Amino acid sequence: MSTIRKEFVYAAINRANMLIDYNIYDDIHKQNKFMQHTILLDNSLTDDERDEAIKILNIDYDRNKVRSGGFSEIYTSTWIDGEYEEWDSKNHQLIKSGTIDVVLKSLENVESADQSWFKEAISHLTIGNIYEEIVRCNGLTRNPSNGNYMLVIDRMDNDLRNYLRLNYNKITWKEKIKITYEITNALWFIHKENAIHRDLHSGNILYSEINDSWYISDLGFCGPVDKPSKSIYGNLPYIAPEVIAGKEFTFASDIYSVAMLMWEISSGQPPFIHCENDYYLAMNIINGMRPRIGSEIPLKYRILMEQCWNAIPSERLDIYTLCDEMSEIHLLCQDRPDELTQSKAKEYPEINEISSNYTSSRLFTSKVHQFENFPEPKNATEEEQEAFHSSKSYSFNIPYNVEDFGSKILKDNNKSDLSKEFNKLQINDNQNNYNGEKILSQQMMKHYIDTDDENEIYNNPNLHSEEQDELNIPDDI
Repeated sequence: MSTIRKEFVYAAINRANMLIDYNIYDDIHKQNKFMQHTILLDNSLTDDERDEAIKILNIDYDRNKVRSGGFSEIYTSTWIDGEYEEWDSKNHQLIKSGTIDVVLKSLENVESADQSWFKEAISHLTIGNIYEEIVRCNGLTRNPSNGNYMLVIDRMDNDLRNYLRLNYNKITWKEKIKITYEITNALWFIHKENAIHRDLHSGNILYSEINDSWYISDLGFCGPVDKPSKSIYGNLPYIAPEVIAGKEFTFASDIYSVAMLMWEISSGQPPFIHCENDYYLAMNIINGMRPRIGSEIPLKYRILMEQCWNAIPSERLDIYTLCDEMSEIHLLCQDRPDELTQSKAKEYPEINEISSNYTSSRLFTSKVHQFENFPEPKNATEEEQEAFHSSKSYSFNIPYNVEDFGSKILKDNNKSDLSKEFNKLQINDNQNNYNGEKILSQQMMKHYIDTDDENEIYNNPNLHSEEQDELNIPDDI
């Protein structure tokens, strides 16, 4: 092997990067292919040096490449100057925080949004900046490669789904109660401002390690702006039955989603993980089927969860009552030792049956669904629930091309001037330098917000320990 001249290799990579026409090569896949092709034609390099340059390109590409998903793309990035932090009275100017990590979330087709969308967007951005329990949005910037507007959001360390997957064997009931309480507390502030989230699921419940706290994200910007009428957007296992049946999202539908999160926190797995066909799952939710409840769940927690997933919206708890109840349980747990939860695998037999080649992540995804002529939702009897779970019928794989009622809507990507109302939210480029192309091409990891990642599969048969102690919450609290 000949000696590799590193300076020649990096010079060739820089030349290839400078030759990119971002109007033509408008995503990192096209940009990577163009740079590879350019380097292969570079006569200043030896064959070994070309191989080395391609290797370096692929390392960067693998770090930044897109994962398949739905409607909103997100990037991790660096805000070079950071946010305004304090007032310098001596020099009469605001002082910035310095470089901080942020997340950039793209907004697709916002030009086609109506005035009500803009009004709600402004309202939700305001809420996120008032209450620290909501992941904060700092404003807007633009993607220099395609002109799309992007939200600049505080960066967190993990989401609930991945956190449970990685740590479930170590999580105590004391911690589970804390997580649930912080979620309900965050939703309390959202509902207090007369806002509805509409897409609560474990992918947008985010964790900050430094604060040891949980936050709600994606407030007000869930789903495509131009989704068709009579369609719903969301993560199906978390969508309330009345919404599936055609009703509007309400405060009560958010409460139903919280119940599914409570179950996921208790079990360590997403609800209805085996049921892959959208229509079949939707019909079962309408008919009152809910995930199997393990016997180790504290009675008070179970009662609250079952009240919140009642098929009749008016029978569910409101957020104020739920938050009060969870606060009481949370305070009680603070006086108890950190006992490990007894979550035996036998309580959730479906976990042990998830094979290593199970690759569907459809149910981890928020997307557009269209269902028609569904009956009114009802609560299932205990016998019906038992028959549903014991029959294993919910694990049947029905071909998607037979009855896949979910549909994604493709629209022409025609650009127009952004509404004046939306422009008011834009971050001033002179005050907040994101360093344009450098940030987007070198410092960002791009992936989809809905966490539809085929590597993120909950196929670990050891999610539940058989040697953990039980934390009993008294029934009379």
